[in-house]
Amino acid sequence: MSGPSVTAVVDDETWVVELTVRGVWERALWPATFGLLNKCLSHHPAGLLLDLRHLQDPGAISAPLWLTAATHGERMEPVVRVAACLPDRTDLSARLGTVVAGRLVPAFPTVRLARSFLAVSRPRMDRVRLHLPPDEAAAARARHMVTAACTGWGMEPLVTRARLVVSELVVNAAEHAGTPIDVLISRRDAGRLLHLAVVDGSPALPSIRLEMENPLTERGYGLRIVDAAVNGWGALPTRAGKIVWALLRA
Repeated sequence: MSGPSVTAVVDDETWVVELTVRGVWERALWPATFGLLNKCLSHHPAGLLLDLRHLQDPGAISAPLWLTAATHGERMEPVVRVAACLPDRTDLSARLGTVVAGRLVPAFPTVRLARSFLAVSRPRMDRVRLHLPPDEAAAARARHMVTAACTGWGMEPLVTRARLVVSELVVNAAEHAGTPIDVLISRRDAGRLLHLAVVDGSPALPSIRLEMENPLTERGYGLRIVDAAVNGWGALPTRAGKIVWALLRA
């Protein structure tokens, strides 16, 4: 029997993140869930689906964590709605079924219903999507699209940094994934925040190497540039690969 686990996957079409928790809620599972939950919210998704069907939580000890996440999501701009899928007639379903908790974290018996709720309630946002092949011209087309988006949204001060970041992310995807690439650009927080995301078909999540003998030639230098230019970045798996995202604040 497999032990407790927590995983997350993002749907790059709806931008809804699904967080799945399995096993008995205990001390070892809490920090892993808390860390991944923060990572999911920092991506600023369109919604957060908590799949708790296989979570054993006598006493509903995990309830404050889900309610805190939903409260944080409500304070984001645009709002990140949270929904849960969990069995009926459990301590956790009773705790989340109260009036206040039910408003923050509405619960559904199936994942499909939870997905439908988040799809309908997700906020409208300004965003553009660009489909690219994994070739040398991909980065140039991505830079052009970012420039056009920033100019159209009145976010010209971010153009230089945004072009640099999207170029590095697309080059990494073309070089290391070698699959078709999607670039997603959106305006958040009333035009004060630019969200860039690059989707490819490789499941390997990127990371910055701590030690590099020759940072000008070794793999990983591009992520150092991204890390220095943005207000936050990260990566999450999708059902067919991964999404690498970055946030830039004006």
